[in-house]
Amino acid sequence: MQIFLMILLSIASLVLIASILLQHGNSAGLSGSIGGGAEQLFGKKKSKGYEAILSKISTVGAIVFILCSLILVAIE
Repeated sequence: MQIFLMILLSIASLVLIASILLQHGNSAGLSGSIGGGAEQLFGKKKSKGYEAILSKISTVGAIVFILCSLILVAIE
């Protein structure tokens, strides 16, 4: 059981790293930080497409990573 969880933890960490690195950054320099605030609140929702899939993959990867880590700590 412990070896299975360690393998699952390794896979989850690799998926998490890859999905975060493939995502597009939110900052666009100084002009993006000044003018981009209203755009975050009122427009451009990432509900479709490549960014949404990567966001969901990173969320699932993070949940699996945290759960495996907590279970492994509780076992030992």
